[in-house]
Amino acid sequence: MIRPILCGVAAAALMLAGCQRNETAESPGQTEPVNAAQDAMSAAVGAASSATLGQTTEGFATNAAISDMYEIEAGKLAQEKGQSQAVKDFGAMMVKDHTASSTEMKPLAQAANVTLPTEMDQRRKGLIDNLRAANGADFDEAYIDQQVAAHEEALNLLNGYAQDGGDAGLKAFAAKTAPVVQKHLDQVRAMDSAAEAAPAGQTAPAK
Repeated sequence: MIRPILCGVAAAALMLAGCQRNETAESPGQTEPVNAAQDAMSAAVGAASSATLGQTTEGFATNAAISDMYEIEAGKLAQEKGQSQAVKDFGAMMVKDHTASSTEMKPLAQAANVTLPTEMDQRRKGLIDNLRAANGADFDEAYIDQQVAAHEEALNLLNGYAQDGGDAGLKAFAAKTAPVVQKHLDQVRAMDSAAEAAPAGQTAPAK
């Protein structure tokens, strides 16, 4: 079953790369419809890949580290560009919690002989570019949509390794971190529902 999943991931990744190659220096992230298409494609790639990349210790640790880097950078942008207080507060929580997660995982990865990446992959860089290009209410919408997908992906990764991981230290870390990510996911889903219920042109109410 892994081969069809990996083929699907590869195809989706190629499509995502094709979209990103069309970006211009003047408009990183392109126009709003293309931003949404890129983010949706990234979510599909992440959902498929999280089921397979977490099957190895290196795959799990690498992707957990990249997830933390993305969450920290996106959270900083949310505090800077967010329109609603809910988005700003959620961004601040992401910076705090994912900095703590990253700090806790580093020695565990080292003990497992895994060298962690020092920068995000192209997919997550593309998500950050889209956030940088978004403004006003469009930023809040893009951030919330990205966060729902990112936390679903991270939760799949953590639960998978917590169940079947091969390194005891990282396996315990995954089991400990998964409930925290679930709480984040529940909160951002509630923000998403509030934003959808708000009148057109308005952002989600502050919390």
